[in-house]
Amino acid sequence: MIRRFFRTSVMVILFTLLSAQHVQAADPTGSGSGQYDPSQPSNQGTTGTYPKGTSPSPFLQPQGPLSPYLQPPAVTPVQPGMDVPREVPIPSADKAALPVLPPLPPEGQSQFEQLVSGKVEITRAQFETLFRDPNLKFSVTMVTPPLGSILVPIKVVTVPDKSDPAETRQPRQPFEFEAGYLVGSPERIGESFRLLGINSPYSISTDLKHFGFDLFQQGRSGFQASIRLPVGPDYVVGPGDELRITVWGKVEGAWNIEVDRDGTVRLPKAGIVVVGGLTFDQARDVLRKEFSRYYTGFEMNVSLGALRTMTVYVVGNARQPGAYTVSSLATMGNVLIQAGGPTKAGSMRDIQIRRGGKTVSRLDLYDFLRRGDKSGDHRLLPEDVIFIPPVGPVTAIAGSVNNPGLYELKGEKTVSQLVELAGGLNTVAFRGRLQIERIVDSNRQIVFESDLEDTKEQEVDLRSGDILKVFRVVQDKRTVRVLGAVQRDGEYGYRAGMTVKDLVALSGGTKYYAYLKDAELTRLDVTEQGPKGEKVTIDLEKALAGDPASNLPLRENDQLLVRTVPEWRMASQVTVQGELRFPGTYMVRKGEKLSSLIGRAGGFTANAYLRGAVFTRESVRELQQKRLEESIARLERDLLSQGSSRISTAASPEELKAIEVEIKQTKDFLERLKTVRATGRMVLEISTPETLAKSIYDIELENGDSLFVPENPQSLQTLGAVFNQTAFVFDKAKGLQDYIELAGGYTESADKSRLYILKVNGSAVRPESSRFFLSSRTTYRTADGSPLLEPGDSIVVPEKLERIAWLRETKDITQILFQVAVAAGVVIALF
Repeated sequence: MIRRFFRTSVMVILFTLLSAQHVQAADPTGSGSGQYDPSQPSNQGTTGTYPKGTSPSPFLQPQGPLSPYLQPPAVTPVQPGMDVPREVPIPSADKAALPVLPPLPPEGQSQFEQLVSGKVEITRAQFETLFRDPNLKFSVTMVTPPLGSILVPIKVVTVPDKSDPAETRQPRQPFEFEAGYLVGSPERIGESFRLLGINSPYSISTDLKHFGFDLFQQGRSGFQASIRLPVGPDYVVGPGDELRITVWGKVEGAWNIEVDRDGTVRLPKAGIVVVGGLTFDQARDVLRKEFSRYYTGFEMNVSLGALRTMTVYVVGNARQPGAYTVSSLATMGNVLIQAGGPTKAGSMRDIQIRRGGKTVSRLDLYDFLRRGDKSGDHRLLPEDVIFIPPVGPVTAIAGSVNNPGLYELKGEKTVSQLVELAGGLNTVAFRGRLQIERIVDSNRQIVFESDLEDTKEQEVDLRSGDILKVFRVVQDKRTVRVLGAVQRDGEYGYRAGMTVKDLVALSGGTKYYAYLKDAELTRLDVTEQGPKGEKVTIDLEKALAGDPASNLPLRENDQLLVRTVPEWRMASQVTVQGELRFPGTYMVRKGEKLSSLIGRAGGFTANAYLRGAVFTRESVRELQQKRLEESIARLERDLLSQGSSRISTAASPEELKAIEVEIKQTKDFLERLKTVRATGRMVLEISTPETLAKSIYDIELENGDSLFVPENPQSLQTLGAVFNQTAFVFDKAKGLQDYIELAGGYTESADKSRLYILKVNGSAVRPESSRFFLSSRTTYRTADGSPLLEPGDSIVVPEKLERIAWLRETKDITQILFQVAVAAGVVIALF
């Protein structure tokens, strides 16, 4: 049964493509990853590579080819017999690329965006939870909320599913598919939003994270050590560093010399020179001075090649403490990222470098995260210890600040300092309300609530564990509404003394079809017995003339409805094209039928081919498209599920690769299906106005209907699994087999048992007996008595599903697919 379902779905969906193509043939109007290339030159004195397998840290080791500007010339002896030092070979390096990182997911709605749009964005899962709450109601249109309730505009969006690997690699942008209004008490809505983590004016989300920890979430693969940066003049030369010395002038030579363990290098004639422990500038001066003792008239360039590695230690509250072998250019920040940063029990504001038993440097990561200040990120030396002490006092700040989160305090003690630490107040912050929650006697209590405008109140001392809440501005708008036959219906700001005439004027005035004798004013009065609704009927014509008896003063939240004249509707337009005497767009009255419109258009010309007339309707097109998309979605889900099951049972890499290719073909096929658009064609038997008026096909017209009548066609098409898909001159003496033979006959993949004819009138038929049309050349008729073949028809020969690897399991679902095709109003086939 499942296999039969798959096959039917595939055939139904694909045949829409042919249907659309057929309609267009009858209607000439057409109505119907970024990679990083490391081959770029490096800066002088900055690069080098380790031989493969020698660097214990793929995170901080130098990578990539050396700069072409630093490639030394061939070694030239200064004098015959000169003692030349051993040349250190420059190891080659393969091109390396930074890892391709996935695109960032779309960022959620900010508080200011929410304020401007007037809507709260929620996910489908959050919406379903709210919808099941008996104390909340959902309305797709604006309603008057009961007393004590509020109306919250919401927008339901689809967001990427992080559990889906495909979504993680390339998240999709959210798209709006539902919107409306949530009705309930402010307390209930606020509490529900808080529990579901929805950011809104009615609650303050306390789903907070430690500030700064995102810096370490990307991990090692997302970070590259700064090994290509130029070596500064203060770089301390040590054992393992490679010096590149080039001399030209009266003497020429080039050497790559590695600093020995005792910190010395050996120069031609100059002998042994101590450079270990010197800065790069000092080492360069010493080498030039020593060489000048033996030679004159030369120039010398000294640069650094491959740099040494060193071992440093990360201890304390680190996520991955231990010993790390890093480049000599590594800084504290480089190694911290390699070690995963501090744990949540570790400090981000007092990270220490200990050298020789003493603390020589302290790093506050907040300086870097908040201001981009790297002055505290010092370069490391061999055997340095990075110590991460326990975290200091931690407080939380939530609500309307730029960076809500959990913050470690270091000298900050007051409310104003914590707000500054969190990036300051955002655009929608309400400065009139501030709240502090604190643990007192093992219970959480609100210990302080005041005004941010009060300077003294901002100096309240904070304690570790405090939660500071900054509320946003209240979205309580004083408005009135006007609906119906006005130029711009909607919500307008209320002001004292405003009248019915003022509101209509703000809306741009009434439309020409407005019923001015009877308008309805709705208002809600609050009494001791509860809310009481009141509806007032007014004479709008007199109100607009300024009559005090009708031009009533308005109250906040009043709603004015301006009705249309009785039995009125917008004029409908219907288009007729093709072989009519007077084609064009016509205005039609309510209840007018197709035969009447054809008569108004002068009837048909002598060349009109009524069997091929194409009648389309927008409401039918929308229904067809909806059903078609549902069929495609169901087929997509089932086909991809089938592919996933096959992957899990693959017995070999070759079989797995073949299945992956089939899945790609499946996805490509489904993407093509998604481009199909229904035409909205209705199959009608069009005839002369007199005859049509007496038939069931004389339908009432709707706005947007279209009729196209083609000329008499002279051809018939063969499509699908035949050797020559083309059009032939129609000959009523020829039968199906004749045209099949003219097309070169069936291909090996032809499914003869499912051959059908796509009729010129938009219907799809199959011969009553395949035995007849395969063996006989007689022109048979369909069940309604019409000729089996007519000018403009298309003979369609489907392909066998078995020949398509990823559809082999769908061969038993033809019956279900046929039912889907009938329900969708279109016929789809697979070729």
